[in-house]
Amino acid sequence: MITKKSKWESLQQKINIIIYGTNTPAGRLFDLVLLGVILLSVILVMLETVQSLDAKYHNQIIILEWVITFFFSVEYILRIVSLKKPWKYIFSFYGIIDLIAVLPMYLSLFLTGTSVLTIVRAFRLIRLFKILNHPQFTGQSIHLIDALIASRGRIFVFIYFVLISTVFIGSMMYVIEGPENGFTSIPTSIYWTIVTLTTVGYGDISPGTPLGQFLASFVMILGYGIIAVPTGIITSEIALNSKKEEQKPKQHPCSNCGVEGHQNNASYCYNCGSELNDE
Repeated sequence: MITKKSKWESLQQKINIIIYGTNTPAGRLFDLVLLGVILLSVILVMLETVQSLDAKYHNQIIILEWVITFFFSVEYILRIVSLKKPWKYIFSFYGIIDLIAVLPMYLSLFLTGTSVLTIVRAFRLIRLFKILNHPQFTGQSIHLIDALIASRGRIFVFIYFVLISTVFIGSMMYVIEGPENGFTSIPTSIYWTIVTLTTVGYGDISPGTPLGQFLASFVMILGYGIIAVPTGIITSEIALNSKKEEQKPKQHPCSNCGVEGHQNNASYCYNCGSELNDE
């Protein structure tokens, strides 16, 4: 016997579909509006740190911050009431981030200097991955993750080699240059080596002797190779995975709605739910 849902259960289901239904038009619209509000909130926090703008538009910025905080508060409550087991959301990664995004403005009523913590709302941009929950994007992310996992051994060995080289070169620079040229200790020399290897080059420390300059030139050239190696390792794995993927049987478009981009092992269309035909 089918039990009829109460008005509250029906309302709860509708709210759940809008908030968590990333594959529904209403759900995608809600997530896009949410992302827009998050971006606006982050921009407001950054503008608040610009003294000239804050002095001129301080009241307007605070009002907008409270409007955004109210929006996030309502959204947080709706997320909780729309779930049958709300504690799973409350103690989840997204739930904790959502709560932290709401608290700073309320805490600012009692404590000073807490409003700047609203920058944590930038972490809510991670929800972009939920909006892009499309087989095409999902497949690409899986390929990238697989390539990183397959390359982790070689990348670890490479990073270990770089660390050893950094310590060795830093120690040499300390012996060659000495405190009189700014290389006051081995850790300071290692810092210089890292800055030079990564081609950042702050310029706060520089070698003054011919031998030190020769070694610095070698480190600069070595830095370009160090940047290229991990990129090449991961790229080769991505190319290998793509070649394997091409050899797998391809899934034909849905015969009912014509949508493409299904996973190779999919049995039903993600758009209309019709059974897929591989032949």
